Amino acid sequence: MTPNEQTLAVFETRVRQMLLRFQELKEENEDLQACVRKNMQDIQQLKDRLAQADNDYNALKMARIVEITDKDLEGAKARLTKLIRDVNKCIAILSDEE
Repeated sequence: MTPNEQTLAVFETRVRQMLLRFQELKEENEDLQACVRKNMQDIQQLKDRLAQADNDYNALKMARIVEITDKDLEGAKARLTKLIRDVNKCIAILSDEE
């Protein structure tokens, strides 16, 4: 084998090794890209679940604020009755002054 043929053979071997390594890296890259896509989908699903949980929490918080128990209703009626009596007293006092 002449030196040129030997150099050519070494070159061919190196090119084949490079092509094999390229294929390995290409497959690894595809696997990693698939993993990234899956992780992005997982992140989006978690963001959606977080947003839904936040909406649910706000709705429950609002419902709790709006919720009126019987005790609250009785207390509100008592305060309203007292306010009406106070207004009536004020009207009576102003009527007597005229």
